[in-house]
Amino acid sequence: MRIAIPNKGRLKDPAMQFIMSVGIRPLAGDDRSLMIPTSWDNTELVMVRTEDIPNIVEAGAAELGITGMDYVKEAGANVEELVKLDFGRSRIVLAVPSSWDVETLEDLKGREIRIATKYFNIAKSYLNEKGIKGRLVKISGAAEVMPLLGAADCIIDVMSTGTTLRLHGLKPIDVVMESHASVIGNEGWMKGPESERINLLLTIMKGTINGKGKKMIFMNVEGKDLEMVISSLPAMLAPSVSKLGGKDAWEVMTVAEEKDIPEIISKVKNSGAKDIVILDIEKVIK
Repeated sequence: MRIAIPNKGRLKDPAMQFIMSVGIRPLAGDDRSLMIPTSWDNTELVMVRTEDIPNIVEAGAAELGITGMDYVKEAGANVEELVKLDFGRSRIVLAVPSSWDVETLEDLKGREIRIATKYFNIAKSYLNEKGIKGRLVKISGAAEVMPLLGAADCIIDVMSTGTTLRLHGLKPIDVVMESHASVIGNEGWMKGPESERINLLLTIMKGTINGKGKKMIFMNVEGKDLEMVISSLPAMLAPSVSKLGGKDAWEVMTVAEEKDIPEIISKVKNSGAKDIVILDIEKVIK
C-alpha cells in the first residue's frame, strides 16, 4: 500500500506528523528520498509535490494521498475525500494592490486586469462565474511579487494569515474558495486488493482525529456523592462507573474536551470526587 504525502511546502510537516500519530513511522529516508518504507508491513510513503498528489491517486499509483482540497479542485481529479483533516486550512483569495481604490469585487467590474496565479483552472472558473474580465498569467512560483514586477495587476493565491500579502503591498478583496487538507483515494479503492487494509487505516485515521483535544478522566467517588458527581460530567455516551471492592465507593471514568478540564475539575471536586487522574487520549474509534 502506498500513501502519497507532500515532499515540501506548508503541508509537508503536518502531514508527516499526522501519519506518525496514526502509528505509521518512516524507517529510512532523507529529504531526497521519494519512496520510504514504514513500520507497517508492505506500506510505504511516496514523497511527491502536493499539487501532483490528486493525479497520482486518481491514476492508482498510490492508494491514498494527503493534499489540499484546493489542489484537488485545480487538478479536476476524479478522487474521493475520505478523511477531512484538521490542518492545512486556508483561503484562496483575489488580492489587489493596497494603493488601489478597490474594496469589493464590484469595483473591478468593467476593468481589464491581469491576474497572476498558479490556480489557473480555479481562477478561470471563478472569473467566468463572477463576470470579471481578466487575463490570467500562469505561474508556478510566488504570486505576491508579480504586481511589484509589473507582470500582473493582481493575484489569485492561497492566504493563511495575510501577512505575506501585506508585506508585498496587497490586500484581499474576495474569497475564491476555502480549503483544507484531506486524505483522498480514487473512486475504485473499495474494490482493490488493498481495500480491507485501507478501510482499517481510514478507521484509525478517523480515530486519531477524534482523539485530538480530548482527555480521559478517572476519579474515586463515595456512594453518597455519586449522583452529584455524575450529573457534573460530560460523556460521549455516559460516564463509566465501577464499584470499588469492600466499600461504598465507586470509580468514575469519562472523556472530556481538554478545554473543559478546569471547569470539570472544579465541579467534581466540589461535588465530592477524589483522586482525580487525567490522561491523554491517542485515538477514539467510533
